[in-house]
Amino acid sequence: MKKSLFYIFYGLLFLSIQSTFAQVKAKAKTQAQGQKTKEIIIENSDDVQVNEALVPGGVLLSGNVKLIHDGVTMTCNKAYLFKKENYLKAFGDVQLNQGDTLFLNSKYAEYNGNFKKAFATGNAVMTSPDATLQTDTINFDRNVQEAFYNTKGTIVNKDNTLVSKSGRYYATEKKFQFLTEVVITNPKYVIKSNHLDYYSNSGHTYLLGPSTITSKENYIYTEKGFYDTKKNLAHFLRKSYIKYDDRLIEGDSLFYNRNTEFASATRNVKITDSINKGIVKGHYAELYKLKDSMFVTKRAVAINLVENDSVYIHGQKLMVTGKEGERILRAYKNVRFFKIDMSGKCDSIHSDSKTALTKLIGKPILWNGESQITGDVMHLIGDNQTRKIDSLKVLNNTFVISRDTLGTGFNQVKGLNLFGKFRDGKLHDVDVIKNTEVVYFMRNNTNELIGINKNVSSKINMILENNAIETITFFNKVDGDIYPEDELPENARKLRGMVWRADERIKSKDDIFTAEDNEMNEKLIKQGKEEEEKGKNVPMKVRKETLNYDKKKPAAKPASKETQKNSK
Repeated sequence: MKKSLFYIFYGLLFLSIQSTFAQVKAKAKTQAQGQKTKEIIIENSDDVQVNEALVPGGVLLSGNVKLIHDGVTMTCNKAYLFKKENYLKAFGDVQLNQGDTLFLNSKYAEYNGNFKKAFATGNAVMTSPDATLQTDTINFDRNVQEAFYNTKGTIVNKDNTLVSKSGRYYATEKKFQFLTEVVITNPKYVIKSNHLDYYSNSGHTYLLGPSTITSKENYIYTEKGFYDTKKNLAHFLRKSYIKYDDRLIEGDSLFYNRNTEFASATRNVKITDSINKGIVKGHYAELYKLKDSMFVTKRAVAINLVENDSVYIHGQKLMVTGKEGERILRAYKNVRFFKIDMSGKCDSIHSDSKTALTKLIGKPILWNGESQITGDVMHLIGDNQTRKIDSLKVLNNTFVISRDTLGTGFNQVKGLNLFGKFRDGKLHDVDVIKNTEVVYFMRNNTNELIGINKNVSSKINMILENNAIETITFFNKVDGDIYPEDELPENARKLRGMVWRADERIKSKDDIFTAEDNEMNEKLIKQGKEEEEKGKNVPMKVRKETLNYDKKKPAAKPASKETQKNSK
């Protein structure tokens, strides 16, 4: 009994499975019939022949041949149509027309109706509303709306001419993609790359890999960038730079407007002046080439060559304006500078290359060798011929201090103004005038202290050797004396207003930056490295303005009845 029940149950299960398979098979058959491949239809032919010797299994069409297939019209002088295979071979003046927007012309073509693929060769030309592609052979896949070629091709549109060894065209996106030796020629510049995506409607170009843009104005290199060939706007990333005749601009991110010759750079910015041998660094910069001006901030530093030595100037903001030979450097807020044997700080700096005059404005302090110099305003004057510092002016409330080399005291000179001359980059001959006061530790040839000179006079002249006072001379109305060390108390050895600021002294080029500057610098450098690693071999993301370009264009107005009548 149990066996009988088992066989009955098994039989019912088998019948159920068979029924299910039959339903699935019937459904698949129904779907296949609904998606039946459309046939290539003959719309016109002056002559139709069946010639098995010439066209086995097909028909010969000749004279004004016109065929249609699923939204495509094909015309030619002669054709072989294989209905069973739904396949076409076309000869002479061949044209494939899709939607009156894409035309493929050639001397010879083949078209597969089952797979909706076309092959055109012999002076093949593909034309769309935005561009024309000319090459020897073009393959077109209608399923994905893509065309590709592996022979030298030339693409021409209103703005540019592109030449490449091979390429692919995405009809829906109106995008050309090139992976080998592509050249874009524009009246204003030439772009060369091995990987370039070009959108023919918008003129937007995306670059990946070593690429160059050459023009009369400059030379641009990038390994990842975007260029709007219509608006002449660009954005470059990864190892990019813009090179002019006299200037090189580098940065992690570069923006460029060719129309106004404006450029901005972000993170790890470096601007090199090849003529003046100067460098400006920071993490943000703006450059106006037509105005000969530059603005740099975020740990900004200007490095200039003076007397075969580099001068480092740092401020919250740096501005460089003016043509070659007339350039002015301005540095603002908490300015610090360093040069071997000289450093200092002030609120701002104004340096004019034409007059070779550098003004230290706002609480300036200067360290020259071991001497500390302060005053209301300081002027450093250079020599443009020798490119050396020539002289120093300190105006109002001059105070010069240096430590006594063998003791604990300080040599001090106080007066209204100071005028100094440099020799070999070091302050050598110094005059301090009006209401001068001095405290000077006098030593003999064996460096023994012979007394402390404290006096007032109308003028003082000092000769310095190796940044130390060699001789000191007093002029007019000298009032004072030389005191033995034990006869001049400590509180009398300092002039009024004397402040020794050794802890503020800038001793290296790294000291010109604050802790906040360095913290920001480390953060931005780390951020740049992370972004570079993350973006390696990854193309730039396609912009919304590229994808939505045609949506913004106004719809074409329908032709008037009169125009339609005339066109007929």
